[in-house]
Amino acid sequence: MSQRDRLIDRLFDATATNWQELLDTLTRRVGRRIVELHTRDFYAGNGVFRDIGGTARANLITQIFEWLSERRHAVVYSSVVKQSYFNAFAAGGIPDELNTVWRFLGFHLILAMQKHGQRHERRKGHTIFVFDNEERERMRFTDLIARAPEWSDGYYARARNQEQLDQIVDCPYFGATEVVLIQLADVVAFLMRRYAEVRSGLVGPRYPDEDTRLALWMQTLKQRAIQPAVYPRRGRQAADELFYEHASPAIRDL
Repeated sequence: MSQRDRLIDRLFDATATNWQELLDTLTRRVGRRIVELHTRDFYAGNGVFRDIGGTARANLITQIFEWLSERRHAVVYSSVVKQSYFNAFAAGGIPDELNTVWRFLGFHLILAMQKHGQRHERRKGHTIFVFDNEERERMRFTDLIARAPEWSDGYYARARNQEQLDQIVDCPYFGATEVVLIQLADVVAFLMRRYAEVRSGLVGPRYPDEDTRLALWMQTLKQRAIQPAVYPRRGRQAADELFYEHASPAIRDL
């Protein structure tokens, strides 16, 4: 087994243990066994979660965010308003290599982590990406990372003798949804999208204090977000502006 594979195994083993501890805690609190969180069903109280009341589900989500903070997990995120993206792509305002929404978001995450990682000493090549399984994107996205377009260098101010995306270990990995880290990412991504929809007035709150709870959860995420900011409010270069311009205002203004 290679050193890279051993690193991945240790990462997953540690997180899986912590996640199971969390699920066990949540199980005790609600009096029923929770094996896996499917966030969309859990949030709406559908399927196996229908007997858990709204207040209890909200409290469980709060527990998840407290768990995330206690373990000092960092969060990186990206956002896009699809209609803005499609309009810009039709007008030639989106690079051809980012010709799907998934690729647009995925590449932004890569660039944001590259910028974050290179600020730390002795961290070169320590960033491993594991995406939810997306067969249609795997080959093209892997190729994009291996041969990143020159315009993306400006996002992280690549130095003259610096290798492109030198913080990223090999190529991205793609895993099944039962992978623990992907379950956690699913919780975060769902709630960020819900926050953006409610905050932007695209949908109404499902219960009286939903907007307040969402705002509190987003404050926790903001405190755990990587630095430099994913969406800098000033001093943006052209590559930053590409992703900033098409992001949800609710997310980029966190």
